[in-house]
Amino acid sequence: MELVYPPVVALAKTMFRVLDNKIEVEGAEHIPTSGGAVLASNHSSYLDFIYCGLGCQPAKRLVRFMAKKQVFDHKISGPLMRGMRHIPVDRKAGTAAFKHAIESLRGGEIVGVFPEATISESFTVKTLKSGAARMAQEAGVPLIPMAVWGPHRLWTKGRKKELTKRHVPVLIKIGEAIEVTADANPEAITAILKERLTGLLDAVQRAYPAKPSGPDDRWWLPAHLGGTAPLPSGTAA
Repeated sequence: MELVYPPVVALAKTMFRVLDNKIEVEGAEHIPTSGGAVLASNHSSYLDFIYCGLGCQPAKRLVRFMAKKQVFDHKISGPLMRGMRHIPVDRKAGTAAFKHAIESLRGGEIVGVFPEATISESFTVKTLKSGAARMAQEAGVPLIPMAVWGPHRLWTKGRKKELTKRHVPVLIKIGEAIEVTADANPEAITAILKERLTGLLDAVQRAYPAKPSGPDDRWWLPAHLGGTAPLPSGTAA
């Protein structure tokens, strides 16, 4: 029985209404209504997991996110994370987290991951780790790409958090599942995932209804769309 997750979801939805977040979810039909799946999203905000989870609500699914162990050690977030049965990742003992995720997937859960591993300060898709592909392959479940755009305006790396900022649109776009066969090359699947995530992210960035209010507000746009976010690593100025 889920005692913690549903109230947390209800609280989040109340917060969205109070802040008048204009949230749009596209592609929810790609979330399976039953069975395991790996949900892989871009990562531009500390709040991404909340909105990724929201994207699975139309399918009435709860997502078990993989998150760093320190979040579970915190006196406030720790009990909540454990109560929602998220998966702690200790980078010194990553095998345990991988096994935990596989067990969850085989048990019919959706496991959420951010294959970039850290927030992308350029607001483009960084080089991906192959863990998402390897988990999907090991558990025999589909790999579902998702792009989220907008929460970084509330809280992202290197910026002051503005959790009470109102009227911030959030676009969530879910792509078709990538079928991962037992004999697939995880690196090749990861390359496909990056291509899909890049396409989804570009689509929501270009469809985003809000524009910067002035030159100083262009920080939240990637450079290739006229913003002042840093260029992706390895890109010439």
